[in-house]
Amino acid sequence: MISRTESEASFILVNEQTKPYESYAHDWSAAGTGGRLYVHGRHFVDGYGRVCNLRGVNLSGNCKTPVNHDHDSFPANHADVTFVGRPFPLEDAPDHFARLRRWGLTFIRFLITWEAVEHTAPGVYDMEYLDYVRQLLSMMPQYGLVCFVALHQDVWSRYTGGSGAPAWTLEAVGFDLHGLEEPGAAWLKGVKGGGHTEDERGLWPCGYQKLAAATMATCFWAGDKFAPKLKVKAPGGRELSVQQFLQESFLNMWEVIAKTLGDLEAVIGFEVMNEPHRGYIELQSMHAFDYNTDLHLGHVPTAFQSFMLGAGHPTSVGYWTRSFPMPTRRTSKRVINTAGLKAWRDDGPTQGKCLWELHGVWGWDQKKNEGVVLRENYFKRDPDTGKEVDWYTDFFYPFVNKWAARVRAASSPDKIVLCEPIPNEFCPKSWTADRRPPNMVFAPHWYDLNALFLKAFGDFSVNVQGLSRGMFPLKAFYWGQKGARENFTLQIRNIVEHGYRSLGETPVIIGECGIPMDMNKKEAFETDRWDWQLKMMDAMMTALERAMIGFTLWNYNPDNDDHTGDDWNGENFSWFSQKRALPSSWLDHKQTSPTLDNGGRILRAVVRPYPAKTAGIPLRFEYEINTGEFTYEWVVPETGATASVPAPGSSPSEPSVYNPPGTGMPALRTNKTQIFLPWQLAQGRKVVVQRLRQDDRWTYDEARQTLTIITSDNTPGTVHRVTVSVDPLPKPVFVVNDFWDDFQGHVLVAGAIFSIIVAFCISWLFS
Repeated sequence: MISRTESEASFILVNEQTKPYESYAHDWSAAGTGGRLYVHGRHFVDGYGRVCNLRGVNLSGNCKTPVNHDHDSFPANHADVTFVGRPFPLEDAPDHFARLRRWGLTFIRFLITWEAVEHTAPGVYDMEYLDYVRQLLSMMPQYGLVCFVALHQDVWSRYTGGSGAPAWTLEAVGFDLHGLEEPGAAWLKGVKGGGHTEDERGLWPCGYQKLAAATMATCFWAGDKFAPKLKVKAPGGRELSVQQFLQESFLNMWEVIAKTLGDLEAVIGFEVMNEPHRGYIELQSMHAFDYNTDLHLGHVPTAFQSFMLGAGHPTSVGYWTRSFPMPTRRTSKRVINTAGLKAWRDDGPTQGKCLWELHGVWGWDQKKNEGVVLRENYFKRDPDTGKEVDWYTDFFYPFVNKWAARVRAASSPDKIVLCEPIPNEFCPKSWTADRRPPNMVFAPHWYDLNALFLKAFGDFSVNVQGLSRGMFPLKAFYWGQKGARENFTLQIRNIVEHGYRSLGETPVIIGECGIPMDMNKKEAFETDRWDWQLKMMDAMMTALERAMIGFTLWNYNPDNDDHTGDDWNGENFSWFSQKRALPSSWLDHKQTSPTLDNGGRILRAVVRPYPAKTAGIPLRFEYEINTGEFTYEWVVPETGATASVPAPGSSPSEPSVYNPPGTGMPALRTNKTQIFLPWQLAQGRKVVVQRLRQDDRWTYDEARQTLTIITSDNTPGTVHRVTVSVDPLPKPVFVVNDFWDDFQGHVLVAGAIFSIIVAFCISWLFS
């Protein structure tokens, strides 16, 4: 035991005096955090005033589908589904929780869908499922885990090609669940087990623009404005507008979730909705979608074409294929819905008529036998006042505030609430303090869209985020692993800093980020060499570390296998597969047990050191996977008015990941900084800690994977630096290359040849 100096005496962990509990760096339970985790400025802070860096996973991708999902019979029997056992049975939880603890991934984004809670009918809640979830989450603190409960959706619902809302929401609007595919109102092949072939890959996100999902989103957010004629009977016989019906059902369902789970120690917060979408709201043209924001692949009907198709009129639709340098281009046209089937139920509230025809947005000219747009600006302007609408300010912000009040009233007023913008959009500047709930965390997503779209990764990478915003193309192209790290760093930093600019000092958690395991034509499944996956994951993790933010990786899915992947729309993101793991009876749940690693892929890139609990404000963190060395800097804060610790070359007035506020933090009650240092990296090696001050002390607890640094000088403004390495060095996993490394010889030879030619020409001219 290291003795304390007099300067350390005022910085004591409470549980060090009483010794009731031995904590570790990545333990987020009440015992490990001094009683709580809370939000302060841009940081998560524990009960000792330390800044906490939360890393974890989405648990899990298999929560999108019920345990009794049947690809062949879908969408039949939608009222009889069950999600009990998602993401895994209760008896398997200790294996998975122990594994995540060993890997240092103890902050969980726990996925629930509306369908899982309320699949039978409005107001009928599956309490067996919620009881199962309660029992599961109750086990988390034993393993140092905490979570936020996220209401997941993609493309509105499984019944429109994604996940999320129950089938009865579509029936309430008038859709025929069995009549959506032929009229192009939804693409369902991916939720029926498809999405794996080249022609099916990447089609499911286009569903946001198709009739069913776009109509549902429009009705949910703004049905009172754009679909006022549609009335729905709620439980008890009340007649409500479609917006009131959908939002009231959603909020009531959320209230049940909050009441059931909100008192659990593990549940620190709630996320309102995964990847919200505006539907048709703000649609600039009935004849086109925004190419920069809406994916075009396969048959992509315009809004007007969707209306005609859904009403049973065969329509010629453009077909989009992959291209370069633009991601896609229209290559052909084809008439679809030649059978003339309708997406609307004759016995539904619209009496078989298109909802938007019912509202006079378009009509069918009987004489010319063709459709006609009647109100081109219908979704762009308020139909009553003519004023332009804004989805965020007019619809999203008010609803989020209403939701936050409901869940906090049903659970606790200090619950953290997490929100995100529309995917691939920066945080809107309009999200001012008066338009958001208190204690909010910004939780956007990030993926390398180029790799996702191509399902490929190599030495050449592209900044799609920059290209879509007008970046000069040559600046958006990168080469090698160094280039990929720089590319991803710029993109993630942009997302984070736009959040700070719009929201002020508000924490940012990247709620989803991940890489496809089946990229490069699934060659890794044949060779069992995961070199490119390692490189891509390392580039992404490096970018996240440089941004100094927490994240939850997409995704940890026990049901993943090499053939079906995550078994949803052809996705294959889980770097863990139960089918590759050891049986439960063989597992040892200690943090030092390598038995838990079986089933994991690319763990070298995923399981990395990180500063979990810092007695100060983080300034820099840089880890090199090939050497196992990292450098960390942090500053002792002051209490009082807000100020900044400016980074070299940065403007103090411009929010940056590198100049966090240096004052206004809560008082520190400890001088102990705890860093997660993986057993996989340190086992059998000497841990070397350098650059500490003379009186500083450190210890490494291998059993708890925790490097503790005790600083002696805790004067406000003091910057601490530490470099940690291991001896002997681990075996390098790849070369961190760039363009010059790979083409230096070619460039020099070409330069020499060019010089010779120039010299020859000059000598010839003057001879």
